[in-house]
Amino acid sequence: MYRYALIPTALIAALALGACGTTTTSRTGSGAALGAATGAAIGSFGGDAGKGALIGAGAGALGGYLYDRDQKSQGR
Repeated sequence: MYRYALIPTALIAALALGACGTTTTSRTGSGAALGAATGAAIGSFGGDAGKGALIGAGAGALGGYLYDRDQKSQGR
């Protein structure tokens, strides 16, 4: 039961803290770090935390970069 509660908790934390920062580098980096942590947590249930971390880092970096582009297009 505990195992299934961890996934939504990790996703909520990643969404709440994802892409923190004011520069492209900080937003992309924080997205990658949180994505890697979330991916490792989810991947550990499937038996391959390393693969989950790599996939999560890539997805998080892309999300942080896209968020940065959106914020800059809005003048923030």
